[in-house]
Amino acid sequence: MGECITVVTGIRQREPKLPTLFLDFDGVLHPDEVYRVGERIVLRMDGFSLFEWSEVLDELMEPYPALQIVLSTTWVRLLGFEVARSHLPESLQRRVVGATWHETAPRGWERLTRYEQIQLNVVQHRHARWLAIDDDGHGWSDEHRSNLVLTDSLLGLGAASAQDELRDKLALLCH
Repeated sequence: MGECITVVTGIRQREPKLPTLFLDFDGVLHPDEVYRVGERIVLRMDGFSLFEWSEVLDELMEPYPALQIVLSTTWVRLLGFEVARSHLPESLQRRVVGATWHETAPRGWERLTRYEQIQLNVVQHRHARWLAIDDDGHGWSDEHRSNLVLTDSLLGLGAASAQDELRDKLALLCH
């Protein structure tokens, strides 16, 4: 794809015409057994590690260099955008163009469903082509259900079925 990608201060600028992936962390890139202890994030499941399935995501996104990421994870609200982004591998960090949550989010934003948060962002930034990967399928409309790759909270992208679904939906989104 010969689409233009603008980079300013090391962070890509959001391009509404480019395909966009709304990315949750917990239950997607590692099991959803994550807790905050002081300033540390702790995964309380033996045999797993934080962001262990990020390489899977990176490999699935590799054929699509124009694909941009918008963080749709509570990590941004709790830790800040830069800290949340910094937990991703460098190859994924370079694709991040923003987050659904921002410091000027309206009061009560955190009570919205993840779908509602993403929808507000899609409308605000006029994303034409988008997909979300999340373990929270609550409240998704029939109209946009095909825009969601719903993962199992404990298996995330470690599940072959989630990888297959994401691979198929990325191919449709990016071509």
